[in-house]
Amino acid sequence: MAGPGSSMLYSFLLLTVILSLQEVYRGKLASSELFTILGGFTSSLLFLVSLTFIGNFQEASGMKTSWGAVILAEAIALIAASTVHRVCITTW
Repeated sequence: MAGPGSSMLYSFLLLTVILSLQEVYRGKLASSELFTILGGFTSSLLFLVSLTFIGNFQEASGMKTSWGAVILAEAIALIAASTVHRVCITTW
């Protein structure tokens, strides 16, 4: 079982890879209806990975978990989805 430190590292790496791939291919993701739904799916993956990263960061630093982590992870995913297409916000 992975500890909070290694899980935080892996989730941060996945966050940067998914976010950068989503930004590189945002023209392709906005080109058709099916790809727009795929853009929303990648934004939901961003939400999951960023929430994992923030939760592990809070656990490793000894902070108490709160709803602020969920709101921050949601804001990250919403902003990333809005850079691709408006419909990606509703599909994530």
